[in-house]
Amino acid sequence: MTTMEHDIRLEDYLDDKLQSTTDFDHLDTLLSSVEHQRSQLQSQLDDATAALAQARQSESDRQNALMAQIDEFQSLQSSIDVRLQIIASSDAPDEAIKRLEAPMGQLRKVDLAYKYLLLLQDVAKLRQEARSHLPESPKQALEPYTKLKQLCLRLKELQNNADGAAVHLVNFVEGVTETLWDEMKATMSAELEAVLKARKWPNVDPDNAEVDEEWLGCFEKLIDLQVPEVLYSPTVVTLLPFEVMAQIFVKEFRFHFMSDKPTSAPQAIGAHCFPWFTALLEKWEDFLRDNFGGVLAARFAETGVRERMVYMDPVCGFITAMLPVVREKLRDTLEATRGDAAFLSSLMGQLMSFDETLRGGFAYDGGDDDVEEGWGGLTSEVLQDHFRTWLEAEKQFALERYQGIMKTQDARMIDYDFAGAGKTKPTFAAVRVTDLLKSVTTQYERVRRFSHKLRFLIDIQLTILDEYHDHLRGTLEAYLSITSTVGRAFGVTKEQIAALEGTGALETLCKVYGSADHVVNALKDWSNEEFFITMWEQLQSRAKVTEDQSNLAGGMSYDHVRNRTSAVVGTEDNDNGVLFDETIAAYSARRQTAQKLLSEALASSHHKIFRAYLHRAQWTTISDEVDNLAITAELDEPLRILKRDLDFLSRALGTAPFRRVWRQALEKLNDILWTEVLMSHKFTASGAAQFARDLAAIEGVVERYIPDGSNALGSLSDAVRLLNLPLEGEGMTLKKATDMVYTDNTEAKKMLEEVGVADGGLTAANARQILGRRVENAE
Repeated sequence: MTTMEHDIRLEDYLDDKLQSTTDFDHLDTLLSSVEHQRSQLQSQLDDATAALAQARQSESDRQNALMAQIDEFQSLQSSIDVRLQIIASSDAPDEAIKRLEAPMGQLRKVDLAYKYLLLLQDVAKLRQEARSHLPESPKQALEPYTKLKQLCLRLKELQNNADGAAVHLVNFVEGVTETLWDEMKATMSAELEAVLKARKWPNVDPDNAEVDEEWLGCFEKLIDLQVPEVLYSPTVVTLLPFEVMAQIFVKEFRFHFMSDKPTSAPQAIGAHCFPWFTALLEKWEDFLRDNFGGVLAARFAETGVRERMVYMDPVCGFITAMLPVVREKLRDTLEATRGDAAFLSSLMGQLMSFDETLRGGFAYDGGDDDVEEGWGGLTSEVLQDHFRTWLEAEKQFALERYQGIMKTQDARMIDYDFAGAGKTKPTFAAVRVTDLLKSVTTQYERVRRFSHKLRFLIDIQLTILDEYHDHLRGTLEAYLSITSTVGRAFGVTKEQIAALEGTGALETLCKVYGSADHVVNALKDWSNEEFFITMWEQLQSRAKVTEDQSNLAGGMSYDHVRNRTSAVVGTEDNDNGVLFDETIAAYSARRQTAQKLLSEALASSHHKIFRAYLHRAQWTTISDEVDNLAITAELDEPLRILKRDLDFLSRALGTAPFRRVWRQALEKLNDILWTEVLMSHKFTASGAAQFARDLAAIEGVVERYIPDGSNALGSLSDAVRLLNLPLEGEGMTLKKATDMVYTDNTEAKKMLEEVGVADGGLTAANARQILGRRVENAE
């Protein structure tokens, strides 16, 4: 604060305190107050000065103490550095460590060995304890065995976590566990074997023999021993009592079918081995169920395996015990017949029948929980290794049979006896090809795996259908090349032309139409069969969930399967698709083409055979005879050919296609006669009557084969009726009709109604043209 500022503040203070003369009377009080305030301020200043001095001293002391600590740390660090240098330059610690390594390693080994010994001691105690309870109490023996089994599993788990350590110890404990289990089973089995020997098993009457208490007790003990194994095993367990009881039958099986006897030949497996097995089951079926069914039900009915017949049905348990030797026989048979495709094909059929017998006749499920799919059978086990070989063999056989069918003399002939009148007749080849495809279906319809079935369908059946389709398409292409102008330009043999003479062209086209129609109908029928419906549903389900589009089933891609079966594979359009969609579409196209060519062939034939009749110039002749007219001579040959073609096609085609083909052909004939006869010539009354007589003859031939078929000539028939109006009479005459038709359209329509041709499609303009063809009107 400057002196001037101090003076101003003092002046302001005095002005405030001494505002009047009376204020001087209190001057002493004012001075005392000022002095007191100064004293307080001085005291506060002294205190602040003392506190500042103390703070500075404290800071100085802390600074000195910190410097002292720093000096001490640096001194200690220097000492440590010196010591480290001394230690680093000395080899005494390393030598000490090296001297201690060996004793410490030995100490660890001794400690580990001690723990191993304790573990092995526990293993030995558990084994001895389990042995002590046999054969009297298998349930009590299971308790120490279970502990030993758990110990074994725990050691394996620890070994995996320790990167495979303690191999010998784990293997030893595992070996002891397995050996103990084998000993337990052998001990209990030996007891049952002794009982069976005493009862002279199997020389007992299966219809009257009853199992005594001792036998049943041994059976129960063995089941009790296996209950934990059955409940917790991920695979099917063969029940020990059935294994013991089946031993004699296994030996008998080996004697008959796995020795040097004739029945051991691989080719005899279906004729002798499988029948022997099923006969054995039939013999002992009732005996096993009556005596042991209650024991299995008591042990497993309330457990998680109650749905598995291999544990609930004694016969199924017995089958499980017998199947290993059958599998061995199968392996030997397949090895001995390697490369024999014909035998493999036969064996697969026999094996599937054998599986069906076990499944259907004895309710064997193989321990499979899948109720819908069921046990795959021995067939599925064989196909895991031999499916490709079997598929190729069946494909080769099928293609050879197809080629043989196509080479037969009657392959391309129409089978008129295939169906009755009014049904389309296929060729012998078409019938035999579909029969061949049915036989292929029987070869694989009992296969359980979907990918295997799809492979058979695509690789064999659809392949044969594709080849036969190509044959039909080739026939149509050859026909077109012979009949077309372009085709004739490239050269056609006389034999080819001669083959189409008469009904040859119609027969060629009917063969294609009938064969394609037969295949289409067969495929549609198959698509409604349960087997193919199920396959379609399985294919759709798989196509919708499979992420790997390159392997939809059996190594085939999604696109490949879709192109060979149906375009709606994998879509939501389930109801409108079938397995044979693409094949049906291809054959339907050939059928449609053949039908179109049939109509065109008839139309072309009609134009040729009616040529002489079309150019007849005698429609203006005058004759008094109009009632009993003979058919025009130039029409005799066309009528004969019409009858011939109608007769042939009525036998070759079904009613519906027969009517379609002829309707189209007759409509074209109607146009020809309208244009080139009716509208190209003048007619007298007798000429018109002759034309009507000729048309009636044509209609008569048609009606003989096609009821109401002459309706295709309806417009011409109405026109001829109008053309034949009489010159005079009480009804509608030619003059009256002509006057009305030229009055106006209303009168023209009225005239047509009176004549009775108003509903035939004739117009007023048509009526004028028709009436204008009468010579009388021209005059």
